[in-house]
Amino acid sequence: MRLIVGISGASGAIYGVRLLEELKRAGVETHLVISEWARETLRQETDYDVKQVEAMASVVYDPRDVGAAISSGSFRTEGMAVAPCSMKTLAAVAHGYSDNLIARAADVCLKEHRKLVILPRETPLNPIHLENMLTLARLGAVILPPVPAFYHRPRTVAEIIDHTVARVLDQFGVEHRLSRRWKEEN
Repeated sequence: MRLIVGISGASGAIYGVRLLEELKRAGVETHLVISEWARETLRQETDYDVKQVEAMASVVYDPRDVGAAISSGSFRTEGMAVAPCSMKTLAAVAHGYSDNLIARAADVCLKEHRKLVILPRETPLNPIHLENMLTLARLGAVILPPVPAFYHRPRTVAEIIDHTVARVLDQFGVEHRLSRRWKEEN
C-alpha cells in the first residue's frame, strides 16, 4: 500500500505525526509533504522536530515542488490524508488552486477518484468553511474532523488523538489496535 500524507499549518500537527507513526508500523509506504507553516506548528505544538517526522516517511517532498511524483495521476497511490487540514488548504483543494504540493496531490486524488481524507481543523466554522467542505464531500472526499469521541472513555489526550487516527486508518483499510470499537470488548 502507498499513501500520501499532507501536514498543513493548522493546529493539530500531532494528528499527522501519529498517522505517520502508525502507517510506518503497519508497513505502509508513505509519501510526505509538510507545508512551511506546518513546520512551525510542529515546533510550537509538539516535541518532534521536522527531521524526526520526515524520518517516519518513506519519501519526503518539498511543498513547493509541484512537479514531484505525487503531482501526477500516473503515480499510483491508494489515496491521501491531509492531517490536519488548514482552511487555506481546504479552500485550495475545493477550488482546484494547486499552488503547492499538498493541494496538487489532493487535486490528483480527486481527479483520479482515489480516496482523499481531510481532517479540517478550525472552530468555529463559518459558511465559507462549510461550503468548501461540502464541495469536497460532493467531489468524493471524506471530511473527517478531529472531533473527540468519548464512548471509549479516553483517559489521556493521546487516547483522544489515537481515536481520530484510528478512524483515518479505517478509511484506508489499515489494521490497527489504536482504539476500542463500539460495543467491542477489550
